[in-house]
Amino acid sequence: MFGAPWICRRCTNTYLKPGRRRLLRFASTTSHASFSPALLARARSLASEHDRLSQETSETFDAKISKRIGELKSVATALKEWENTQKSLSELNTLLEDPTTDSELRELAVEDMAATASQLDTMSRNLTTSLTPKHPFEDLPCLLEIRPGVGGGEAGLFAGDLLRMYRAYCSRNNIRASLLKFETEDGGSDPSGDSPLQEAILEIDCPGAYGKLRSEAGVHRVQRVPATENKGRTHTSAVAVLVLPSIPASGTEGQEIWEADLQDPNSDYYVNPTDVRTDVMRARGAGGQHVNTTDSAVRLTHIPTNTVVSMQDSRSQHQNRERAWQLLRSKLAQAKREAREEEVAKVRRGVIGVAKMGRGDKVRTYNYGQQRVTDHRSGLSVHNLDDVMEGGDDLDKIIDSVKTWLGEREIEGLLAEDEAAAGNNKK
Repeated sequence: MFGAPWICRRCTNTYLKPGRRRLLRFASTTSHASFSPALLARARSLASEHDRLSQETSETFDAKISKRIGELKSVATALKEWENTQKSLSELNTLLEDPTTDSELRELAVEDMAATASQLDTMSRNLTTSLTPKHPFEDLPCLLEIRPGVGGGEAGLFAGDLLRMYRAYCSRNNIRASLLKFETEDGGSDPSGDSPLQEAILEIDCPGAYGKLRSEAGVHRVQRVPATENKGRTHTSAVAVLVLPSIPASGTEGQEIWEADLQDPNSDYYVNPTDVRTDVMRARGAGGQHVNTTDSAVRLTHIPTNTVVSMQDSRSQHQNRERAWQLLRSKLAQAKREAREEEVAKVRRGVIGVAKMGRGDKVRTYNYGQQRVTDHRSGLSVHNLDDVMEGGDDLDKIIDSVKTWLGEREIEGLLAEDEAAAGNNKK
């Protein structure tokens, strides 16, 4: 459909500025220097699947098929725009190749070719973005778990700072967030206190929250002078952040699909009740009439994986049990997904050295002395730490930079898989 169009070098040098000549690199569809043939083949395959499923559901409705069509729509649209732009560029080159084309029309064709090549550059980026694999939990709300790591009491204090940062971020973006669990080192449960944090779980009840914040998972390192430091020495502490998917609350849109997943043994969210041991006990901690007087606290243990969760924040045992199951299900679903990602990563590492960024990896440093925040994945540094800790625009900038970085790694992973598959086919 698209041959390798020829571009007149003299016309290019005459009408295009040197800085814009690079835009013409997309004009050759034989080399695909800036767009992989493997990715193009994948895009056409997905677009074909979109058209086929759309045809199948033209008369009947199926929720899961409709969801898949929605996932493929961006690829089909981006591919169509890319092919239309590529066709326009090919037609302009045909005019330049035709010796009967008059000089005025030739000049217009070269000028249009510059704009079209620039447009093709944009269309190629859009197509690449649409091909980035969508995480299966992308559209879900999430649970943000924060725990202090090395650094003693200072780590607990910074964990509290991070909790306030994420709550401020949610407030600024009009996202509903509530504390599912909050415990301090002295057993307290008052977020307004100044005791070092021991564990907090923030429930962010907004569709797509997991996709937006999943890159926050990892070890967040802080370098600052603690308030208790008399000699002004900078201490380094760390806080672990874990981002878990959360099933939408009952009554929300699409809940019937998730309810079905809960009963499907092949679903990430399925948990066999016979594998879970339930213990009830009296709540512990300081203050409150229900503390140490009623069996309201609940502890769940998933026996096959030895995963343990406990909940005591509510006075109602029923409510604590419900929240504990929500947390357990989220942890197990995340573990299943990470196990599969690790298998894929083993294939990718041999080709491009892509490693999994998990909870044990240092992902970000907050340096108070330099007022600097550096993300070690995207490489972005901002020198406005106060704005970041207030959940401001610079935090958004960092989160978006990591999302872009993750997308690039996913595309590299796809290319690695295609190369590996091509190598196996040759054997």
